[in-house]
Amino acid sequence: QVQLVESGGGSVQAGGSLRLSCAAYGPSVSSLCMGWFRQAPGVERERVAQIDSATYGFTNYADSVKGRFTISKDNAKNTLYLEMNGLKPEDTAMYYCAADFRRPGMQCRYNYWGQGTQVTVSS
Repeated sequence: QVQLVESGGGSVQAGGSLRLSCAAYGPSVSSLCMGWFRQAPGVERERVAQIDSATYGFTNYADSVKGRFTISKDNAKNTLYLEMNGLKPEDTAMYYCAADFRRPGMQCRYNYWGQGTQVTVSS
């Protein structure tokens, strides 16, 4: 029901910036709860950021990226973004966009996932 396609990954130097995009196909992003996750070899998967349009301005970030990353949506383009600033080598990972249909009274279950986009930060 939901197809997610990430883009924008690449290689950057420490301190640099990168913006990841997640295009959603099928439903409007306004009907979805969405988030960004990352996975690095030997490290457990981490939820980086999430956003839910059910509450105005609701966003949540992992402590490791708080103050550096910003999650947002562009409803007109039906796309989710992750703006990453002040990148560090430890941010190196495969980044995944995930989503699910919003369900009243329930947290997002993230049943739909993209294929991922690689982010590599060199020192």
